[in-house]
Amino acid sequence: MGVIGEAWDWLATGSHWSGGDGVWHRLGEHLFLTVVCLAIACVVALPVAVLLGHIGKGGAIAVNISNAGRAVPTFAVLVLLLLSPLGTHGEWPTIIALVLFAVPPLLTNAYVGVSEADREVVEAARGMGMTGGQLIRRVELPLAFPLIMTGVRTAAVQVVATATLAALPGGGGLGRIITAGFRLTDTPQVVAGAVLVAGLALLVEGVFVVLGLVLDPMRRKTGRPAAAFRRPPADQAPKSPALTS
Repeated sequence: MGVIGEAWDWLATGSHWSGGDGVWHRLGEHLFLTVVCLAIACVVALPVAVLLGHIGKGGAIAVNISNAGRAVPTFAVLVLLLLSPLGTHGEWPTIIALVLFAVPPLLTNAYVGVSEADREVVEAARGMGMTGGQLIRRVELPLAFPLIMTGVRTAAVQVVATATLAALPGGGGLGRIITAGFRLTDTPQVVAGAVLVAGLALLVEGVFVVLGLVLDPMRRKTGRPAAAFRRPPADQAPKSPALTS
């Protein structure tokens, strides 16, 4: 309990939250890095996954290739990128490594969600004369939305947790608090930095859970009146006017 108490004291010290090396500044750097990497990963993975899921071809190969990347440690990818010519281009090695780490859950969930959309609904939409683009926008994406958001949420949490590696090559983020603690042999600071990263990851997951519930197009459509499309029970069926006296 001694280390936990000292870590709490470190977090409760106001001087640790202000300045260029303070928690607020490092938190801003961490969030910026997370948003940039997640946005790039979504732009790269989601269109490919949706298209492959729509046509129903090549998706398994793409998913397997992307999942193979999970077997390679992100730190190893970061080291290789730092040793390459990209190592002299600021935080690009970290961004590329995190994007590669975020792509698999995005690609897998989006592909599965679109490819396994209710076939009866999809065929009914085709029978109504919808084009491929209309089918994707108005049928397949709404049906796949929960799985797509699950992939985005998973990728976001993974990026938040892994972005601490940005501190190793001298980048920003909450990882700088942890590495500084190691350098100073300050165990409470290391624990405090880990607590901050874990708390941010939980917060990000909670935000995406709420966004998934609020933005789900199918959930919003459930409030649409359906009584007009439902056949009344036999004992409540209206009587024919010709039989009434």
